[in-house]
Amino acid sequence: MTAAVIPSSRPVVPRRSGASLSAQVGLEVRKSLSTRSGVALVGAAALLAPAAMSVAVASSAEPLSSPTGPVVVTGMLSVLVLLALGVLSTAGEWTHGSVQTTYLLEPRRTRVLAAKAVAVAAVGAGVAAVAAGLATGVLALFGPSVPFDGVGRAVLVVGIAGAAFALVGAGIGAALGNTPGALTGVYLLNLGVLPLLQLFTPALADAIDPGNAVLSLAQGSEQAQSITVLTVWVAVALVAGAAMTRRRAVQ
Repeated sequence: MTAAVIPSSRPVVPRRSGASLSAQVGLEVRKSLSTRSGVALVGAAALLAPAAMSVAVASSAEPLSSPTGPVVVTGMLSVLVLLALGVLSTAGEWTHGSVQTTYLLEPRRTRVLAAKAVAVAAVGAGVAAVAAGLATGVLALFGPSVPFDGVGRAVLVVGIAGAAFALVGAGIGAALGNTPGALTGVYLLNLGVLPLLQLFTPALADAIDPGNAVLSLAQGSEQAQSITVLTVWVAVALVAGAAMTRRRAVQ
């Protein structure tokens, strides 16, 4: 005789079969570094700062009082390249249609954007710090003899800038969902609008320009304002990206 089966009073909670956030971040890092465009951007970003430092050292005839300014300025050239890395991580999926597969595997769009944000921030910080470190090495080997106090801070700030600019690019890319449009907009803003604003209304430009905020942060001046400027840029870009991503239809 078969014993009766008494049903359990506990509710059955289905387990999520999706990957963990850390696994998704690792996947997004591999996505950014597995394409030819991603590898080219990372390579260009890593080499641009030391190349610019080599040119600056070769053409400079005056001694330097501090290496902080040259390291940050040349490092910012690499940081600007990382804007494109952020754009490609988000807008690239919409442009090439791979977003369908991404959201089929993980339908929670905010979670996907969060994974992309963490991934590009990590890659951006690492690449920017390496670029600034290489630029420092070029200055130490071939530049004039200067005290290298504050170089560690400069490299750290450039790394933070790399993460921040990559996040801004990712947010704008997610908001527009179109790679050419996002790249045009982000570089027109940073290389066109903000420099013009610096000419006509320098006070306003100093208050909102993320590049000036990075330089001030490295030099130890206006710390709170500099951090606020970078935070606002990142927050606005990511919030806009999340809002538009949630509303955009996948085709």
